[in-house]
Amino acid sequence: MLGCSLWHTTPDGQTGGVIVETEGYLEQGDLASHARFGKTPRSRVLFGPPGRAYVYFIYGMHHLFNVVTEYDGVAGAVLIRALEPLEGLDLMKKRRARPDGSNLTNGPGRLCQAMEITLEQNEADLTRGPLGIWRKASFADSRVETTPRIGVIGSVEEPYRFTVKDNPFVSR
Repeated sequence: MLGCSLWHTTPDGQTGGVIVETEGYLEQGDLASHARFGKTPRSRVLFGPPGRAYVYFIYGMHHLFNVVTEYDGVAGAVLIRALEPLEGLDLMKKRRARPDGSNLTNGPGRLCQAMEITLEQNEADLTRGPLGIWRKASFADSRVETTPRIGVIGSVEEPYRFTVKDNPFVSR
């Protein structure tokens, strides 16, 4: 999904940009996945259909946004960790209380706050509607870096984090 455009239109305006950091989550054998215990009321959206939003609230303070990626019945999603902001910068600055524009979308919680992605968008169809994603560009393999995921307890060593090398909007 690196290079895809993500946008969200709200009554306040539209925000968006290019995805520059992601993490993958699988069903089978992935101890960091919400689907590891099977289909539950919280994780049922992860089991399809693909192209849906999976949004959850963590630590009592942050929303995190994932794109469901596998076919019906098989859980899998990609956490959108960072975005290079291109549209609605003033609105993002206001939502994040960052008038200087720093740290707007470099991290999954910041991204959701800047774009006003909340539990209300959980299960949203990302192919139509106010929250959407589409293929805009791609990056050469030489520009993509693969690393272990950040901030997970299980399956820590898995190389499921993907970033655009040297992009200033990637989280630390």
